[in-house]
Amino acid sequence: MAITLEQLAEHLHLSVFGSAWAEITHVAPLDKASSGALSFLTNRHYRRFLATTGASAVILSADDLPFCRTSALISPNPALSYCRAVRFLVTEPPTEPGIHPSAVVSSTAAIHPSSRIGAQAVVEDRVVVEAGCDVGPGCYLARGSRLGRGSRLLARVFIGHDVVVGRDCQIQAGAAIGGEGFGFARDGEAWERIPQLGTVRIGDRVEIGSNTCIDRGALEDTVIEDGVKLDNLIQVGHNVRIGAHTIIAGNTGIAGSTKIGSCCQIGGMVGIVGHLEITDHVIITGRSMVAHSIHAPGVYSGGMPSDQAARWRRNTARFRQLDEIASRLHTLEKSLKKDS
Repeated sequence: MAITLEQLAEHLHLSVFGSAWAEITHVAPLDKASSGALSFLTNRHYRRFLATTGASAVILSADDLPFCRTSALISPNPALSYCRAVRFLVTEPPTEPGIHPSAVVSSTAAIHPSSRIGAQAVVEDRVVVEAGCDVGPGCYLARGSRLGRGSRLLARVFIGHDVVVGRDCQIQAGAAIGGEGFGFARDGEAWERIPQLGTVRIGDRVEIGSNTCIDRGALEDTVIEDGVKLDNLIQVGHNVRIGAHTIIAGNTGIAGSTKIGSCCQIGGMVGIVGHLEITDHVIITGRSMVAHSIHAPGVYSGGMPSDQAARWRRNTARFRQLDEIASRLHTLEKSLKKDS
């Protein structure tokens, strides 16, 4: 698709710097762009490429404009504007509706004629697939589950029984939604599985990454609210609730019955223990361990950053001495008070 910079600016409601008639045909990174490319700048670390880029236009902020040597679209949020530009320029081919001959579909399932069921997919009894859905190859929709209008499952997605997926969701390959929650009761030295009677309810416009697992609730449901974005390889335990528009990076683990508020940002490899409450608008940095509820918005960290190995070993040895040091300090303070 080829359009002028002026046409793109009108679509994005942005102002143009330079040639409004520059032709845009594709998108590319700043340092690899050639004529016809649209690029963007959000991190000042890459500002140096503005002087040498071959892009026909760059989406950037007003602060970065003085460093630009080509045409530009000026945006208060370059990343968001670039996202919308790509969606406008790069259109995916429409999904062809129909049920693949190798798919296994129950006679009691309700599949909208505009939806697609891919090769070797399994659709069990009483499943509902609404209009415009795309169920990829090898997916499994267990009995009574529901897929909202316009939602897309890539290959080998598992949707457990009675799970509800909202509208315009996207679930990447290998995700498992509505598997058995991790619940066991002790019987001497053995463990007995606790029946998991709840399900999973997913709101609208939710995106779930590859191999992410969301467990069904034990009694109440596990709930993922509207607009939540989950990265790859995330574990969401039973009865967890994640508030609207929260985003969580990969390898994070959330133990059962934790409630996370709306508009939170949780970094990669974060561990959150069970039965906690995290309020709205909380940012948790990567590799943090959250062991207590968070009741005030803000930025929270709890991990140890990497360091030179020798210094890390010395500090680790000192950490083991903290109790002894604290006790000696307390004794010294008492002694000083007596002397004074």
